[in-house]
Amino acid sequence: MASERPVVELPLGEPAAKPVDLIVVGRVSGVHGVRGWIKVYSETEPRENIFHYRPWYLLRRGECRRVEVSEGRVQGKGLVGHVQGCDDRDLAQRLIGATIGVSRAQFEPLDEGEYYWTDLEGLRVENREGVDLGVVDHLFETGANDVMVVRGERERLIPYLPEQVILQVNLEQRSIQVDWDPDF
Repeated sequence: MASERPVVELPLGEPAAKPVDLIVVGRVSGVHGVRGWIKVYSETEPRENIFHYRPWYLLRRGECRRVEVSEGRVQGKGLVGHVQGCDDRDLAQRLIGATIGVSRAQFEPLDEGEYYWTDLEGLRVENREGVDLGVVDHLFETGANDVMVVRGERERLIPYLPEQVILQVNLEQRSIQVDWDPDF
């Protein structure tokens, strides 16, 4: 009979209520060294900007902890950081898998017509003829442009090209109008 892994509580920081404006910006993906440093997967652009946001909220299995990041840097092809109070490898290992969130209030204001990806996720997408194409599930970069993954009756990959493909974004109505053939 296989034994199940025990549920490990987050060992650091203050228990905190999840902020209502919490935005996920990354996750703890591993440990680095023996002094409690963690490997960080960042969803920010550029990726090292994750270290500019403080405090972090670590989330796992419904638990939320407010922590302070004392240092962070690029290490090889990845990122490593140090959370205050995490001074050994065993403690750092208990953070692996935690989601990193920050308060939306920390984000820079954007110019009109600019959006954070998190603002676009969940918006309904329809073409100029009014055909419902689905909902933005997530976005990704290709190098040439960003791409929206739209899920409806099937999955569509729609390039995020303002004025060429993206005709209108309406956050109040939670919709995006696109110039896109529903057969693609």
